[in-house]
Amino acid sequence: MLRLTSAALLLFLSFHGCSGPDAAQIQPLKHKAVGPAPQVLALYEAWWGHPNHINIGYSSHDPAVVSRQMKQAKAMGISAFVVDWYGDREPFIDKSYEVLQTQAEKNKFQIAMMYDETNDDDGATDEAIADLTMFHETYLSPKASGHQAYLTYEGRPVIFIFPKGGHTDWDKVRKLVNQWKPAPILIQENLPGKYANDFDGFYAWINPGQAGWSADGSNWGQQYLDDFYRTMGSKYSDKIVVGGAWSQFNDSKASWGLNRRIAARCGQTYRETFDYWRKIFPSDPPPFIMVETWNDHEEGTAVENGLPNCSNPSQGPLSPAAAVTTPTDKSSPPAKD
Repeated sequence: MLRLTSAALLLFLSFHGCSGPDAAQIQPLKHKAVGPAPQVLALYEAWWGHPNHINIGYSSHDPAVVSRQMKQAKAMGISAFVVDWYGDREPFIDKSYEVLQTQAEKNKFQIAMMYDETNDDDGATDEAIADLTMFHETYLSPKASGHQAYLTYEGRPVIFIFPKGGHTDWDKVRKLVNQWKPAPILIQENLPGKYANDFDGFYAWINPGQAGWSADGSNWGQQYLDDFYRTMGSKYSDKIVVGGAWSQFNDSKASWGLNRRIAARCGQTYRETFDYWRKIFPSDPPPFIMVETWNDHEEGTAVENGLPNCSNPSQGPLSPAAAVTTPTDKSSPPAKD
């Protein structure tokens, strides 16, 4: 999924964040995981089978494929897919979402939506209101197929927001969705400036950090995650924190690719991003962490086929679940991905 540039993301964090590791005191989080660790979600791209995307051998419209993926995800410790959704701008993806929500209920899985804002300068607010109203009426109503599988937090449906042009007036959108019963939880990427009060929380997204993208992919995002978690803990501890975990990044297959890369490092990148929240919130696990992604094969972030297994390549890819439960081996060989 095409995201804001590294510079733009870091501008958000530098404006709101810390000037150093100890610049601000970390406060106890208001919203914490129910158990000892966050609930694990995974971002799901639902455009497979559409001619505008590469052929990866399956269609997001196939219920059998979706059902298999949900069973596979559960075995990896993932309990919900967060589906990238564009409203009526992308009818193919909307149909995929319908299939996913129906299959989620059948598979005792959970589902959530990430709303992709329009890039258009004009009408972004009206379009967001129309799209979210459509989603509420089509997928969250008691009559909607699979609606009981929708992800909730404290009894409220959770909706993620992917910002694009920055032209949406979230004050107006928030006023509208507050009329829903119950009103949704809105989670925005990073920190959105003047509209911070309209969002219930923020999520981290793949980023190499202040040093930027490196040719060898060695900048895996440690500084970015550190800034994100420390900013949340010091300035937004009353908001919902959604951690980010990624295995690698390589956008060479994407039509919008810019030859950006984060190396998998034999599963080490996934392991370290997945557990990084523990460094900042050792006794306050956030409610959620989002794996980024389940199946974006164009940007090389998919975990559905496993992680590089450098130690025993003959045994096939390493399961993400195994990667985070296996002790870190500091003598691991250089990345071979």
